[in-house]
Amino acid sequence: MLNFAGTPLLVAIPETDSHQLIIADLRALIARIETSMRLIDAAMEREDDGGVLGSTDIFVLDDVTPRYATASAALNACRAGLGHALQCLSESGSPV
Repeated sequence: MLNFAGTPLLVAIPETDSHQLIIADLRALIARIETSMRLIDAAMEREDDGGVLGSTDIFVLDDVTPRYATASAALNACRAGLGHALQCLSESGSPV
């Protein structure tokens, strides 16, 4: 009988289980990134409204929107990288 006491979790579990855990973790990260992107989009829409309802004569210039756009672009790049990693693991022949 094998003794895995004191062994880190991913080393102590069989390879197929660790493969499934990695895939599940990647999917969870992708879902979290997508949630963050939706939150950023909603915040940008609120900023675009300018907070002034019913007025077309007032323009609000802010420096917040570029930061939202930069954060969104960074999250999009992370999402693409995680998607690629998930695809690579899926192509390795193990069940996803």
